[in-house]
Amino acid sequence: MESVQAIKQRFEIIGNDPKLNRAVEKAIQVAPTDISVLVTGESGVGKESIPKIIHALSHRKHGKYIAVNCGAIPEGTIDSELFGHEKGAFTGATSTREGYFEVADGGTIFLDEVGELPLTTQVRLLRVLENGEFIKVGSSQVQKTNVRIVAATNVQMQEAIEKGKFREDLYYRLSTVEIGLPPLRDRKDDIHLLFRKFSSDFAHKYKMPPIRLEDDAVSLLLRYRWSGNIRQLRNIAEQISVLETNRNISLSVLANYLPQEGSNLPAVIGTKKAESDFSTEREILYKVLFDMRADINDLKKLTMDLMQNGNTAGVQETNKGLIQRIYGQPESRENNNHNRFFEENNRRQEVYTPQPVSRPEPVVEDHHDDDDYEDGHYLYADAVEESEILRLDEKEIELIKKALERNKGKRKAAADELGISERTLYRKIKQFDL
Repeated sequence: MESVQAIKQRFEIIGNDPKLNRAVEKAIQVAPTDISVLVTGESGVGKESIPKIIHALSHRKHGKYIAVNCGAIPEGTIDSELFGHEKGAFTGATSTREGYFEVADGGTIFLDEVGELPLTTQVRLLRVLENGEFIKVGSSQVQKTNVRIVAATNVQMQEAIEKGKFREDLYYRLSTVEIGLPPLRDRKDDIHLLFRKFSSDFAHKYKMPPIRLEDDAVSLLLRYRWSGNIRQLRNIAEQISVLETNRNISLSVLANYLPQEGSNLPAVIGTKKAESDFSTEREILYKVLFDMRADINDLKKLTMDLMQNGNTAGVQETNKGLIQRIYGQPESRENNNHNRFFEENNRRQEVYTPQPVSRPEPVVEDHHDDDDYEDGHYLYADAVEESEILRLDEKEIELIKKALERNKGKRKAAADELGISERTLYRKIKQFDL
């Protein structure tokens, strides 16, 4: 078995940090087996080196090694990429295609950013891990594959599991052995060593003298947080190598290339905001339901007043308030339309509601007999009560019909006259089959 130092030199891993050495040592120990490995660490710490070590030291080293960036493949095509598809399985599938698991049979697949996999793909991957079986997209035939899976992620997996974004059973199958790589800020002694290595590489690449940091610049280099880890350090070294004519870099020059900590970080939207938005939507829904219940109660009151008391004044007030709630309070620019609507509604109440002064009230005597009933006293009272039982939807239908007739069938003009939106008017027309 090769030593840790020999493996680091072979795969160009720079640094002597104990945590880094432990990660390489675990990769060497697990390589001869076939168990799954999960590599964890922040973005830019060099997680891609670990699966290469595992594959090179395993009995699969003569097989294929395929690295797949799961976060870079669209959700709609990732199943096809990983497991293949049959001809005609979806639009654009003009021929049968082999997936990575079929191509890498007998080798190793490195699934980078495995935490970004869709849940449906996670189910398929779990089946491969459990029994080596998979099914192509658009096929019903089960196929076998013999691959070693090494996965990597910069996501906090426990948080993803709690949020339902990652399957817990898949996590435990992937993390039979977990190898964590430390961030660059925890490897203070390696930062300057890495910077000198990158400076030498870029000097050779661009055929110019290597840059050197002054002592105060080295101190700044070690104090900086390096949120982008090794990738960010490499980019800074390349920028300075290309742009600076003076190859001795001072503190002020280096500071110009280091972004302010936190200024270049992506905005993080917490879950509390999402939960707050959901609570607000729920409160709005409850309010709508309560308003609907109030409208129903007003309709019941309207009907009872008409059936029992013939209270036309109360009916008109209730009717007006109900219509205002249904169609919204009239805005200043629509007052005329709403006023016309309510005047028309009240006018129709007057047309269809018998006036007490225009007809004699039926006289009910204690000593009435069947002749009084036959003479029409009670028949007349029943007719008056029945004529007062006016349904709100009937009046609404007639108002809509009149508005449409006056505006020659133009819905927008009719809606403006009624003081409602065109969309509401269209819904009413469909509802009443006008």
